Amino acid sequence: MRAPGAAVVAICFAVVILDGYDLVVYGTVVPSLLQYTPWGLTAAEAGLIGSLALVGMAVGALSSGWLTDRLGRRRLVLIAITWFSVATGLCAAAPNPEVFGLLRFVAGVGLGGVLPSAIALAVEYAPRDRRQLYNSVVHAGYSSGGVICAALAIALLPVGGFRVMFAVGAAPWLLLFPIALKWLPESPAWLRARGRDAEAAALAARHGIALEPAPAGPAPKVRTAEIFGRYRRWTLLFALISFCGLLLSYGVGTWLPQIMRQAGYPLGSAIAFLLVLNLGNVIGTLVIATVADRVGSKRVIPLALGVGTVCLVLLSFLLPQAVLYVLVAFLGFGAMGSQILVNGFVAASYPTRIRATGLGFAMGVGRLGGILGPYAVGLLIGAGVAFQWNFWFFAAFALVAMLLVLALGRHPDDTRSDAPIAAEPAAG
Repeated sequence: MRAPGAAVVAICFAVVILDGYDLVVYGTVVPSLLQYTPWGLTAAEAGLIGSLALVGMAVGALSSGWLTDRLGRRRLVLIAITWFSVATGLCAAAPNPEVFGLLRFVAGVGLGGVLPSAIALAVEYAPRDRRQLYNSVVHAGYSSGGVICAALAIALLPVGGFRVMFAVGAAPWLLLFPIALKWLPESPAWLRARGRDAEAAALAARHGIALEPAPAGPAPKVRTAEIFGRYRRWTLLFALISFCGLLLSYGVGTWLPQIMRQAGYPLGSAIAFLLVLNLGNVIGTLVIATVADRVGSKRVIPLALGVGTVCLVLLSFLLPQAVLYVLVAFLGFGAMGSQILVNGFVAASYPTRIRATGLGFAMGVGRLGGILGPYAVGLLIGAGVAFQWNFWFFAAFALVAMLLVLALGRHPDDTRSDAPIAAEPAAG
């Protein structure tokens, strides 16, 4: 018998794979861009272009809620994958770095808009007792896209240059869009909110899921100020933790191949480190989510960040290449994979009524870190410092994030300090 919601999860997983490819692809081509004589890019300019996609993601994420209310989740996913696929394909033909940077921003808008809707659809169509699993599986699509991108870069970059990587990134739309157009359903919750109860019930029956009970009476009004009342300390710490975590994730993802090139490795080997990083992230996302369900996120997150800090410090030494691969895998497993767990922990730490508000604030501040990371490291590399300083820079933020989690202390509600997400996984 087919698992309820399996087709929806499969499509959403494929969508997030494309999302992951389109973000990781820039990290794979940075070394080639810096050597592309016609453009003459400096490291600082390359870092700025890397940050532009993340600015676009912030715009897309902030717009997605408003657009979802008007278009529905299904149509937003279809529009967003078309949007970022076209922009990515056009990057392959960009005549100069200014147009290229603009197109990376435009692609980022689509990337930021598609992720919340894809994950929310997967969770909505998941059986209640499998929502954590489905949430983790769809999130793993991001790093799976990174693994695919890095593997293709090793084979294609030496023969096709950076342009071929963007052309390849746009091509899967030709297959995915028709599949999603035919088989991706609308959100039953969105349909019910518009009085289309019969359609929502028919979709739920077709996919073998139970509709959420309709709320009794009007929903209580949510005031943003509530997260700065009794939850003020945790709200501010969560924002800083997300800032450090996303700076680390996007900074490492953008610059790891170039840093390894600085350390003396050839291009193929340098990109292989990015492949191992994302592979470790895939495994780490699933493993630490399972462990956190058993012992609590508040215990697991500092441990993962501590592992990431140690790995970053050790990567600054000229160790055997096999040892470096292991360290990079654990970096993906710990410091980067833990960010998804942070999102879930943040959501679980607020009452349902203000959960989205608290998570939205933390992730909004966190995106500033994601935007800053690629540009800041570009400035470091452009200043000509030794490659070790880049790893120490990242290690400092991993350590600060770990200390901030430890500083959370007792939860304001006392009974929720280790609460895992049971029924409502975060949509990252």
